[in-house]
Amino acid sequence: MRKNLLANILDAPVSEPSADFARRGAARSMTRSIEEMAENTRRMADGEAVLSLDTGLIDASFVQDRIDQDDEDYGRLRDAIAKHGQSTPILVRPHPERDGRYMIVYGHRRVRVARELGREVRAIVKTIEDIAHIVAQGQENAARANLSFIEKALFARKLLAMGQSKATIKAALTVDDTLLSRMLSVAETVPAPVIDALGAAKGIGRDRWEELKKLVAVPAKADIAVAAVQAPDFLGKDGPERFGHLLAAIKAGRKAPARRPPEPQTTTWTAPDRAVAATCRRTPKSFSLSLTAKDAGEFGAYLSSHLEELYSAFQETKTRTQTGD
Repeated sequence: MRKNLLANILDAPVSEPSADFARRGAARSMTRSIEEMAENTRRMADGEAVLSLDTGLIDASFVQDRIDQDDEDYGRLRDAIAKHGQSTPILVRPHPERDGRYMIVYGHRRVRVARELGREVRAIVKTIEDIAHIVAQGQENAARANLSFIEKALFARKLLAMGQSKATIKAALTVDDTLLSRMLSVAETVPAPVIDALGAAKGIGRDRWEELKKLVAVPAKADIAVAAVQAPDFLGKDGPERFGHLLAAIKAGRKAPARRPPEPQTTTWTAPDRAVAATCRRTPKSFSLSLTAKDAGEFGAYLSSHLEELYSAFQETKTRTQTGD
């Protein structure tokens, strides 16, 4: 009976407001409120309700699909919610392992904004299983959050590693077999340090990621890529410029110069009678002694035969130095 009543309300014709009236701020606010009430009514008819939840009771999804957290889009979202409030509810499910808590299906950024603003978050609570959770999260974020190609590829790889079927992953990301295969190939071939350095790479599509994948499929080129993303000239670039800079570095075959080992410290010593001359070369991990002149062989044999005594004397001196005796 209640569902029929709600359906009648939803199906009732609504006259179109005049263009001038609809453009006014108050009219826009009222129209938005009516739309939100209608949406909430639909959800209640389906056994769902929009609630205000304490963000302290909400945990993140068991699978992450974003790379960057602090970006311009997030800043705009925070400003909009701070000024106008949260217009669209998030979706949560009762936490499968923690009584009295909820797990986010989608809406992580809105929860983060609510926490920062010290507000409750408007949420739809729905009991769903893991597969339905994954599909809902993937489809919502792919459509609303404008996930980049690499974010979707990493999301697909995580789901596959968790044991989810390719059918579930395709449904979550709304992709076919061919595109899913390409996504997984990129995520598995490009070295993790390179992906981390490039970040979400907004605006970089499938073709350029596949170009990078083909280059780093050669181990020597992969090493160049890993070294290139650690170089100061790469780090000094803005996000969109980094991708092109990296491709150019790999194609040119440039590898970051290896750190030169420190020059050995060299000292010399000559006996008062000039019968022995010594040259010592020392690095952090080695020491060499070269003897020359008339008594070099004899003196060298003497040192060799007394190495144990000399080392014991060295250890005693070292111990006294460390203990301050």
